Amino acid sequence: MANGNGFLGGRLLVVAFEGWNDAGEAATGAVRALKDLLDVEMISEVDPELYFDYQFNRPTVSTNEDGVRALGWPGAIMYGPKAPGVVSVPLAEDAQLRVSGTNAGNIYLLIGTEPSRSWKSFAAEILDAALAADVSGVVFLGAMLADVPHTRPISIFVSSDNAQVRGELQIERSTYEGPVGILSVLSDAAETVGIPTLSIWASVPHYVHNAPSPKAMLALIDKLEEVIDVVIPRGALVTEAAEWETGIDVLAGEDEEMAAYIAQLEQARDTVDSPEASGEAIAQEFEKYLRKRGSDGRPDGPGSRPDGPRH
Repeated sequence: MANGNGFLGGRLLVVAFEGWNDAGEAATGAVRALKDLLDVEMISEVDPELYFDYQFNRPTVSTNEDGVRALGWPGAIMYGPKAPGVVSVPLAEDAQLRVSGTNAGNIYLLIGTEPSRSWKSFAAEILDAALAADVSGVVFLGAMLADVPHTRPISIFVSSDNAQVRGELQIERSTYEGPVGILSVLSDAAETVGIPTLSIWASVPHYVHNAPSPKAMLALIDKLEEVIDVVIPRGALVTEAAEWETGIDVLAGEDEEMAAYIAQLEQARDTVDSPEASGEAIAQEFEKYLRKRGSDGRPDGPGSRPDGPRH
């Protein structure tokens, strides 16, 4: 998708945050996978004392390889390439271990926990660091809980509020209206200072929201690879995604109500995806699905309404 000009012609910051924007840990999982595959180093870090409520985002304790126990604090860290702009063409033996492609030396990362307070100040600090690194575009990764079946390909939605980016990449503008997360605040701040943005969102089945979703991580990486014009090794993620799906199949096989509900979701998805589906047929099938869901008495939960990506 990249042509070396426009949005994709400069340094790109790929962003994900734990919390409301990260169903199934798909977005942060994708960025962490990138971090392990890129030759990057930390270039900036926020002071957690300024932005986090430790009763809401508690520090964690862990033991390192040397047997030393240490506290880890919520925060946000930006990483940049050790050799900015250098084309990454790995040796054959490294092909499955490193991100490669003409754009690999232009990829920056931001990963963290959604802050508890002072979002405007937080966004200003992040944008200062991005401008100092000469970042020219930002890609936000997000994942939401949705009424989708785990047995079908993960739905991915790419959007941008920037007209030039939409025209360049032939993508849509999100029509969502309602509460937003830190990604929307950062996107607005970036556009205000002249850095164009786009968002990539994955839909995660709401009925398996308590576990990480490697299938959604894989879908985000697939789309990210296409958008930013790099080659990203998948490692064990393909196998983990298949095992995730098989595990849910086993659970559904032991629960008739869950199996029936998944079958409803599959029918709705297949109707929408069928080549002969008209707009009217899709609307009728969706209305029928909503009536069934209402008669089942299943309460709405976080992400249960099909209202689109919530930045």
